[in-house]
Amino acid sequence: MTHRVERVRELIRRELAMVLEKNYTFEGLLVTLHDVNITPDLKSCRVWVGVLGGKSWQQEQAVEKLRTNRGMIQRELFKRVKLKYSPQLFFRLDRSIERGVRIVQAIDDLPPSLNPTDEPAPPFREAGKVKEKKVREFASDEEFETAPDEEEDDQP
Repeated sequence: MTHRVERVRELIRRELAMVLEKNYTFEGLLVTLHDVNITPDLKSCRVWVGVLGGKSWQQEQAVEKLRTNRGMIQRELFKRVKLKYSPQLFFRLDRSIERGVRIVQAIDDLPPSLNPTDEPAPPFREAGKVKEKKVREFASDEEFETAPDEEEDDQP
């Protein structure tokens, strides 16, 4: 993505969040903008919206409300953002937060250990001390001495 497209994307995301906060309410739902993807020609813009709270159908209704009011949202947005072309907004529901919460809950629900008689692994520090001793054993001065024949062959 070019630097200009990245700057326009960030500007649209910031200003669009302010427009939605001022002009639209969603009863019992928290609507957030997760990401804005804009095409390099700046004519089309996909807006990923996260909706927290409520049932799945209520979340879909919130995104549908944004889709039906797209014209007014675009008008308000592009009064604030001056561009040669005003990108057309396409709203999409982003469920990544919900999936992340479900994954974290599944990990938290895992049993601590399958076999309680297993000994815990030694701490990392102890393993580091063992490695240091092995390095000292192999790095003795005798191993790195050069043979006298090699030194004589290098001279012309």
